[in-house]
Amino acid sequence: MIIKNKHISRRISVFHGRIAPEEGILVGYGAIIDSYNLKVPVPEILTLISDKKRQYKKENWQVLTPRHLPEDTLYKQLVFALKYEGINLLVLKKLFEILNKNEAEKLFQIEPISQYSRKLWFLYEWLLNRRLQIDDLKKGNYVLLVDEEKQYAISEGEKSSRHKIINNLPGTRDFCPLITKTDKLEKYISSDLISEKNNYLSGIKKDILLRASAFLLLKDSKASFNIEGETPQNNRALRWGRAIGQAGKGNLTKDELLRLQQIVIENDRFVNMGFRKEGGFVGEHDRITQSPIPEHIAARHEDLEVLLDGLIETHNLLLKDEINAVLIAAVIAFGFVFIHPFEDGNGRIHRYLIHHILAKKGFTQQGIIFPVSASILNHIENYREVLESYSRPLLELIEWDETEKNNIKVLNETIDYYRYFDATKHAEFLFECVQDTVKNIIPSEVQYIVNYDAFKQVLDDEFEMPDKTVALLIGFLQQNDGNLSKRAREKEFRQLTDEEVSNIESIYNSIFT
Repeated sequence: MIIKNKHISRRISVFHGRIAPEEGILVGYGAIIDSYNLKVPVPEILTLISDKKRQYKKENWQVLTPRHLPEDTLYKQLVFALKYEGINLLVLKKLFEILNKNEAEKLFQIEPISQYSRKLWFLYEWLLNRRLQIDDLKKGNYVLLVDEEKQYAISEGEKSSRHKIINNLPGTRDFCPLITKTDKLEKYISSDLISEKNNYLSGIKKDILLRASAFLLLKDSKASFNIEGETPQNNRALRWGRAIGQAGKGNLTKDELLRLQQIVIENDRFVNMGFRKEGGFVGEHDRITQSPIPEHIAARHEDLEVLLDGLIETHNLLLKDEINAVLIAAVIAFGFVFIHPFEDGNGRIHRYLIHHILAKKGFTQQGIIFPVSASILNHIENYREVLESYSRPLLELIEWDETEKNNIKVLNETIDYYRYFDATKHAEFLFECVQDTVKNIIPSEVQYIVNYDAFKQVLDDEFEMPDKTVALLIGFLQQNDGNLSKRAREKEFRQLTDEEVSNIESIYNSIFT
């Protein structure tokens, strides 16, 4: 028996290398992870009971007062975790796996009618797909499984008459990341960026919008390659850009993912196409031994079918709901890139999925590209930090060996790490990029075209300059901070007098600056 006579909480000042804001008693999920040595990433927020009568949040900690201290039993710690920290599917799954059925049945019958007991009972049977010898509840009001004040959930949950629970989890058993409600996310959602974007675009002439969209499409495609450290030729970028332009028109299926990989990987001579048939990782190889040095370890290839089916099922579930489009995009897109189902092309398809979901949910207008990859490129260091915030802790939990091909083979069960992760940071980052796109990138490109047209009109009126020459002139002026270089004045624009050059520079700077 692992429940009886076991101390769960303990006093700490440091936990897993994380310095507490003061010495206190670790409770909730942190205490359960510590007490049962669960192989899971430490939650983003840990809870500490202070000796002082003050309650506050600081960085990765929420500090509560002594009156919040739960009894030092597994059941009371679980109730505390649900009440003050929300649902952590990964911690609960790993805990439930080490409880035998008798222990679980006794645990959930301590307070059989309590909403928290019912939630735990439901989650045990849902996560393990295992029915306990507990009779169905005959009475009691239905309660929502996910506390919507703490975490985002679907609006139309499925009722379980057995537990008198409404399952409003934003996912399925095979794929269900969760997002905590934060002040930052709530502020982004309430700002209604989609209306702000649409109001701005409604005042722009259609021909300018179409030209801006074509440019933004290429910009976004190139940015997605640049993020991967590649500089594609224009035809390759245009090819992927055309795929981005179709985002949202079809359904997400495994065949669609395979089609996208074929578009991304133009030359497949050195890439095994299709879903991986062996291990995978992101990282480097030792320059001398060629041994793998992973920064992220992908899901086992044996688990890909279950994970991708789960991801697609969750994608379909969320699209039918009223949940915010950016939250859905964060869950699906980052979930995909963590699973990393392909040998190559994962990053660009991950960002394509953002386009796909924003388009499906009506965030983007038909024919107008939303260049979120360009913003991600502008925030590349933050992007890497967000990816690594989950990937790096996983490295300590995954056991692996090197293969003869200098690849890796995962030795332990890891599927749950890719099913149940905390996507809060990823959602906040994506919202930051969406806001940047709405407020800066799109207006900047539209304004550039307006300025270009105004400058071109002046040149047409005074010099009757061909379009190709206008484009060349603007390019030279951009490269040289609004001044025409000596070389350009002596070669391509030698026909212009010094007075004309000075006048052109002045007009350019007045329009573009």
